[in-house]
Amino acid sequence: MPHPILYCGDTSLTTAASYLGGVLTAAGWEFDYLPSDQPISHVSVPRRQLYIVSDYPAARMTAEIQQQIVDRVAAGAGLLMIGGWESFHGLGGDWDGTPLSAALPVEVATVDDRRNCDHVILARPAKDAAEHPILTGLPWDKVPPVIGGYNAFQARPASQTLLLADHYAPQFRSPDQPAMFDACGQTPLLVVGECGQGRVAALATDLAPHWVGPLVDWGATARLARVAARAPGAEAVEVGALYAQFVRQLVVWTGRLSL
Repeated sequence: MPHPILYCGDTSLTTAASYLGGVLTAAGWEFDYLPSDQPISHVSVPRRQLYIVSDYPAARMTAEIQQQIVDRVAAGAGLLMIGGWESFHGLGGDWDGTPLSAALPVEVATVDDRRNCDHVILARPAKDAAEHPILTGLPWDKVPPVIGGYNAFQARPASQTLLLADHYAPQFRSPDQPAMFDACGQTPLLVVGECGQGRVAALATDLAPHWVGPLVDWGATARLARVAARAPGAEAVEVGALYAQFVRQLVVWTGRLSL
């Protein structure tokens, strides 16, 4: 019997996938995992509640299998794509124009959409979105998390943008004064929607280094114990408690899962 979550990508469980894999395990969810260099087969698709695609190239998934997943989502499963170099268009992701991308709540770019940023990017809720189940109970206004990079996409008309990435350029206007932060743009960070009876979500940033940035340590004053954040066969990781809560709520809502 397959586990309720199928998680594809993030290189391997001994590297980047250890972060999301660890949080899933700590939350008590069982999942089947497929590394980024392995193609998905038909037997992996049926009877899932949630499909997670993160840094997993479209070339590893045939159009027929993608359509099977889309059909499962339309029947009530969830689909979550997480940012990375092989997510959305990326560098080798190439999801634009695919059956799977058609189910996402965002328009995937047709050219390289990676944005590696050397300035401050704060995540904040869009207007009237703070009480959405994915965002509720988190201190966005008091301790806004910071990310390091993302895939640039545009929200589709029928979708809902939950998180925005606010860009700031710091400057020291005089040697003896604190830095000033000038707003220099805003881009969608988390967009959700529906595909038939299922829920879909697109997170522009990664949940593993390097793009995750300081977000991975959000809430670091109350950290998950290393042993609690370790997926079977994976490396143990330490993550911030608020990061873990955000990931749990994202997974719960998208896959209609329970803790």
